[in-house]
Amino acid sequence: MEKFGKSQPVRRVEDLRFLTGGGGYIDDVAPAGALHAYVFRSPVAHARIISLDLEEARAADGVHLVLSSDDLDAAGITTAMRATILDNRDGTKAAAPVRPFLARGRVRFVGDPVAMIVADSHEQARDAAELIALDYEELPVKTDVGPGGAPLHDEAPDNRAFDWGMGDEAATDAAFAAAAHVVRLNVADNRIIVNSMEPRGCFADWDGNRLHVAFNGQGVWGLKDQLCAMTGLPPENVRVTIPDVGGGFGMKAMPYPEYFVVAQAARMLTRPVRWMSERTEAMLSDNGGRDLDSLAELAFDENHKITAYRVRTKCNLGAYNSQFAQPIQTLLFSKVLMGCYDVQTTWLQVEGYYTNTAQVDAYRGAGRPEAIYVLERAMDRAARELGVDPWELRRRNFIPAGAFPYTSATGELYDVGDFHKVLARAAVEADAAGFAARKAADGARGQLRGQGLCYYIESILGDPSEGAKVVFNADGTVHILVGTQSNGQGHETVYAQFLADQTGIPADRIHVVQGDSDLIAKGGGTGGSRSVTVQTHATLATADTMIAAFTPYLADKMGVEREDVVFDDETFRAPGSNMTPTLLEAADMARADGRTDLLEHEARATLPARSYPNGAHVAEVVIDPETGVTRVDKYCVVDDFGNLINPMLAEGQVHGGVAQGLGQALSERVVYDEDGQLLTASFMDYAMPRADDLPMIGFRSEPVPSTANPMGMKGCGEAGTVGSMAAVANAVQDALWNKGVRQADMPFTPLRVWELLQDATELAD
Repeated sequence: MEKFGKSQPVRRVEDLRFLTGGGGYIDDVAPAGALHAYVFRSPVAHARIISLDLEEARAADGVHLVLSSDDLDAAGITTAMRATILDNRDGTKAAAPVRPFLARGRVRFVGDPVAMIVADSHEQARDAAELIALDYEELPVKTDVGPGGAPLHDEAPDNRAFDWGMGDEAATDAAFAAAAHVVRLNVADNRIIVNSMEPRGCFADWDGNRLHVAFNGQGVWGLKDQLCAMTGLPPENVRVTIPDVGGGFGMKAMPYPEYFVVAQAARMLTRPVRWMSERTEAMLSDNGGRDLDSLAELAFDENHKITAYRVRTKCNLGAYNSQFAQPIQTLLFSKVLMGCYDVQTTWLQVEGYYTNTAQVDAYRGAGRPEAIYVLERAMDRAARELGVDPWELRRRNFIPAGAFPYTSATGELYDVGDFHKVLARAAVEADAAGFAARKAADGARGQLRGQGLCYYIESILGDPSEGAKVVFNADGTVHILVGTQSNGQGHETVYAQFLADQTGIPADRIHVVQGDSDLIAKGGGTGGSRSVTVQTHATLATADTMIAAFTPYLADKMGVEREDVVFDDETFRAPGSNMTPTLLEAADMARADGRTDLLEHEARATLPARSYPNGAHVAEVVIDPETGVTRVDKYCVVDDFGNLINPMLAEGQVHGGVAQGLGQALSERVVYDEDGQLLTASFMDYAMPRADDLPMIGFRSEPVPSTANPMGMKGCGEAGTVGSMAAVANAVQDALWNKGVRQADMPFTPLRVWELLQDATELAD
């Protein structure tokens, strides 16, 4: 095994089992003999339920139980799906319609869960679903994002869920009225389906009066709290676990209706019940991402300094409020509203609307990619209209390095940053100076080359507090219990590496334990690029607690005063003693002496402030004007992630984030028809990026250590997505600009790009 060491590119230890079929995913760990659940879903986007006949399904072979909303009501289930609700601009509360676990009285999107069948086998449950008779009266369907249409909910008569604002609207309006230049751009951000490699799934087991639910999510505690509320069980009688997870990306951060219904089925049958989504089912029912339209406006003075920024957005919530949907395009969008630019006069207004489509919630970056996409598209347009080099326009408006710590217009305290230094490094790494020659060479071949720049910043989100517990085992191994939750990021490697760095315990002796509410009383899960920063901060606190606990014990063993004992990250030492025990040796001594109190150590810590990763993405695309095919030819990223624990894992996170951003920019798009039917409900119709769609991605680190945590780190999990969409979109716009194309929106599919060129040619003629 490779030697672990500080900031070394250590290979992921968990990959061996993942790549050789040894992973324990939800379908692998479901109890033997568990019954199979299947969800009967609405075939139409909007209808009033006239009747629901379940009797034939209940009588079908192998069927043990069929549940509808009426059955849940009869069982005393009075709770419903939770959602975070905003305050409107006028001080009233945003709309908060009840979202039942199973449709009650009405269905509001294709895929809305109506009933659950539990049978001996998946095939029997699915066959029984064919026997359900759903009689309904179709209602008008709304798929456009804006006011009007038949209301989905009485609480939102114009289908508007909220009207939210942040900033000084009057001051912003005044700045625009006085501006020397004003630049406006409409920016569309297309909806995507997350499509994690492993679809959602769960199982539940009822043992006496104790409920165990396992699911493939991003944290156990939110679901546990809601299960306690649903069942009325005390917390000690509810256990939630998460096994290996094949991707989450924000989509798995919140509970879904199926988990609660499966839990109730197991409780009623006193037998384990399992459920796993099929791919098309996932496309119909998983929370989507993005789906908003914005008008971005920049005001400039005569020196091309930004004096004000104004954004008005309409966002799609889908048929209901998902758990975090309302804050995503409002509060989280606002975290990086003004990006890296030194501007204090801003206004952000967001209206959220219900439509007869699946819910929209967090997707990698959750609001920050959307905000940076709008801002950096507007900056690119401003450079063109003002006749300024896009690199120079950004430099002219950057927050200067000497201005930190800097409070942004929306109240974020940026601790450190040197955007000029990072951008200068990006220009070198991307060979920006050679772009003109590459463009000319492609032009001679009839190809269109464009360069796009995006300078992003993002805000780490989630609970700034986390806990860690270290347990010394009799076999010489060590467990570290953590409150975060890996979804494939490599936590088992990086947490072991960090603890090894701080304590000298060999990394191959350290085993990471996560995702079990019985073992870990509290945690924040994964999301918002928080995991490594908050978890290592907690691990530092635990290491300090551990060393402080061992010091007096070892002082007695060494025959010295406790203040003479020091720990040098590997061994304890003291003048006058030849003993130099490691922590593992000290634990063995304590065990032999019956000092079991020294075998477990835990601490909880809170980050003093949030960190703000930032960096530059530079993309170059080549477009064939005859076919519209767009190829990303060069891609360079220079990031300021502060100090890195494992550069290899950080680079992997950037590669994955860029791939998801490029997927949205080039090919991914959700399409509903006028009846609310999902036309992109399989991989035959929904174009995920393939290996040959992606370029080699250059990654370089240009760290400015954070002052917001003792490790000097900044999160990196979502940064690749935050920067990539605008870089590619700006490159496409650059390639098409001289052909007369003035409005280019994602995704840049061959047909769309070809049509943009044809339309521009017709206008020129």
